[in-house]
Amino acid sequence: MDKYLGTVGYLAIFLSSIIGMMVVPAQRLPWVAGVCILVAWRIYPQVFTSLVRLHWLIMIILLSVPPIFLVGDLDRSITGISYSSEGLLSGIQIALRILIVLISVQGLTSSVDISSIAGLLEHAGLHGLGFSLGVAMNLLPTILKSAQNAWRSLWMRGGLRKKRWRALRLLAVTIFVNGLSRAEEIALAAEVRAFSPNTARSMPIKKGKWDWTILTLSVLVVFGFVFIP
Repeated sequence: MDKYLGTVGYLAIFLSSIIGMMVVPAQRLPWVAGVCILVAWRIYPQVFTSLVRLHWLIMIILLSVPPIFLVGDLDRSITGISYSSEGLLSGIQIALRILIVLISVQGLTSSVDISSIAGLLEHAGLHGLGFSLGVAMNLLPTILKSAQNAWRSLWMRGGLRKKRWRALRLLAVTIFVNGLSRAEEIALAAEVRAFSPNTARSMPIKKGKWDWTILTLSVLVVFGFVFIP
């Protein structure tokens, strides 16, 4: 697949998936989600293995379950528990959007070298944005690792037994501060090497045979799902 898809192709699939899930009408959301999942399964199937983990499932559940009981009237019930049919639809939509975003982000980061995207932005005349994007993408695994370590430390010390909201606020502050510290280290390293966005060297862009075909199809698919009645 690498010889057929390059930076432009992978980026087109990523952007079309994100834009499609964010702006598509609610009644077409399952169709768009199905198309995104099928494309992702064909291009980067390894992503689905990494998503079947407890912390991702917990995050999706925590964000998609509350609307079932908070949105709309409680007009249905199951085993004596009342819920809202409107809220259930909203929860399903939230879960689908989160799932597609996670698949798209992990698929892009696992398939494309960040230097290729930075090079594409530099070639487009967006000087400095490539470096900023590289720093942001470099922070993702650092933030994830920091969050995991902070959570385990908090759990082992019994920080969630009492004053849970305060513990969660401290956890968020810890993750945020660690991310800023890592970003400052990268910025200082660039400054020591006399880096300047205006004199940055353009990086090579990985090209594929189907890049422009995929880009055209992505635009047409998003346009069709969003604008065609």
